[in-house]
Amino acid sequence: MSLKARLAAQIAANGPMTIAQYMQACLHDPKDGYYATRPALGEAGDFITAPLVSQMFGEIVGLWAVETWRGLGSPSPFRLVEAGPGDGTLMSDMLRAARLVPEFLDAADVWMIEVSEPLMKAQMARLAEAPITPTWAAQIGDVPPGAPVILIANELLDCLPARQFVQSENGWVERLVGKDLDDELAYVLSGPGLAGGMIMEVSPGQEALGSALGEIIRREHGAALLIDYGRTEPGFGDTFQALSGHQKVDPLSNPGAADLTVHVNFPAVLDAAKAEGCSARTTTQGEFLRRLGIEYRAAALAKARPDREETIRRQIHRLVAPDQMGDLFKATVIHYPASPVPPGFEGPVP
Repeated sequence: MSLKARLAAQIAANGPMTIAQYMQACLHDPKDGYYATRPALGEAGDFITAPLVSQMFGEIVGLWAVETWRGLGSPSPFRLVEAGPGDGTLMSDMLRAARLVPEFLDAADVWMIEVSEPLMKAQMARLAEAPITPTWAAQIGDVPPGAPVILIANELLDCLPARQFVQSENGWVERLVGKDLDDELAYVLSGPGLAGGMIMEVSPGQEALGSALGEIIRREHGAALLIDYGRTEPGFGDTFQALSGHQKVDPLSNPGAADLTVHVNFPAVLDAAKAEGCSARTTTQGEFLRRLGIEYRAAALAKARPDREETIRRQIHRLVAPDQMGDLFKATVIHYPASPVPPGFEGPVP
């Protein structure tokens, strides 16, 4: 029985499910979930992330980690953690860049937080020749205490399930996944009202991660770098989407066959971290990468490889241009208040 059929049967037996429950099933069902069975990253897959656009992204993030470690006093050991590591490209590029600082690698205890078995296998293969052998875990809480933490999460928050509420003439009602008169999956409301009202998204998962990171950083010291697409001001709107073959498709049409995401509510994530006693700052991905010198890195690569100059120009445009990833994607840091502000976030931020 397909996942769509199983979800339809579940709805018939128990009633409509929340958008969050639907996302969780579509992404992580052990038999048919997208990440559990068929994640497809890269140009030939369903979506492409910044590390796959260019090695420059991972190199810059790796040097960010080195400078953040120095700002903490160069502790040894420390935990270098990546949550949601994709196919392992980001960590591979980070560790390659960090070879310039051998003492950083000597001090690093690397952890990869991953729940997808196919992606874990891809990460293990990519990092087989890395200078450090990582430890894999299913959740951030599995990382042992007792050492400062530098954590990176690129495009993780957008995959955490969210609930949706619709403003109707009778007040706020929840938008759910149910069935229509033709027995197909369809959006329904938890109470009487019109479906065309304003939509508010709430992600307990995003807020819970912000709280967990805040607690870890406060307790162990360190910093967490979160890069994702989303908003920096509270707002309304339906951002629930499915991506297949780099195209948006109906999220209800083929459960488990496409990646499902929502925009990140950065204010809620940061408020949760601050409530645990941490400081937090946000800027755009473009501004973050520029402050860390990615344009100088691009110029050096182009000079060394004139035959790739046009490719490098396209890559840097994709990463930092306001009409590409530069403004839609945000870079956020959660850090221990008594430590220096990590690089890329000093001074005024947009």
